Amino acid sequence: MMRLSRILAVLLIAGFALIGRAHAGEIEGAWATDDEHCNKVFENRNGRTVLSQDSDMYGGGFVIDGDRITGKMARCTIKNRKRDGDTMHLLAACATDIMFSSVQFSLRLPEDGRLTRIFPGMDDIEINYRRCRL
Repeated sequence: MMRLSRILAVLLIAGFALIGRAHAGEIEGAWATDDEHCNKVFENRNGRTVLSQDSDMYGGGFVIDGDRITGKMARCTIKNRKRDGDTMHLLAACATDIMFSSVQFSLRLPEDGRLTRIFPGMDDIEINYRRCRL
């Protein structure tokens, strides 16, 4: 009976630990501000999807591959992610050509291949992205 109680306690704790955890696959892929220009924003190079040289002329975007986020100006490694309803909060270590920094990203994930970057505390600022199928 004591052993069963311990097992149930461990399972309960593990269950609570998984609540709110985010899965990488939910946000993995190529994301563009204008999905009609996906083939101009991204290109395949050596079997990988990367931003094209002129990607910012077509609205821009970024690629999430596992724990890596690659944009035009920065490369980030996701250190922590937490799901809160339809919002995912990310903490990432980012590097640009001139500096390293920790960045918090909040992403609202509605359905159907959309993602919205929101800025907590600045309710009227958000950037919408669509998943590109290349």
